[in-house]
Amino acid sequence: MANFEIRSNRPEDTYLIAKRLGERLGPNDVILLEGDLGAGKTAFTKGLASGLDIQRTVNSPTFTIIKEYQGRVPLYHMDVYRVEDSLEDLGLEEYFYNQGVSVVEWAHLIKEQLPTENLTVYLYHEGQTERRIVFQPNGKRYEALCEELRNENFSH
Repeated sequence: MANFEIRSNRPEDTYLIAKRLGERLGPNDVILLEGDLGAGKTAFTKGLASGLDIQRTVNSPTFTIIKEYQGRVPLYHMDVYRVEDSLEDLGLEEYFYNQGVSVVEWAHLIKEQLPTENLTVYLYHEGQTERRIVFQPNGKRYEALCEELRNENFSH
């Protein structure tokens, strides 16, 4: 399956799109978030968390690198923007196979440590509140997820 994109006109739309994806996620799913600075990677993760029935407030793990949240399955939210050569010490790969959903912001910085099967989500500014969200599935599991999302109606 090729990439596909969804347009979001408001932050609430981005949240809803991510929530619908989160409702479909399960153990060992890996979501990679890329895109413009301030385009909504953390907001997208908040929607995913809602779809995973997580009650706690989700915020950026920029300075802690990894935050864990408990829901239907655990959510491991990683922001590797400030990580340089200390990746081996962090044991990130252990999270990818620890029965939770891993969300990695700025994933291209640790490309060599990521599972080959994943869903990469790119978020781009298209205006003050508008976003272009591009889904790139890598593997059959993620192709199926994207096909379900493609058939979803996100209009109000």
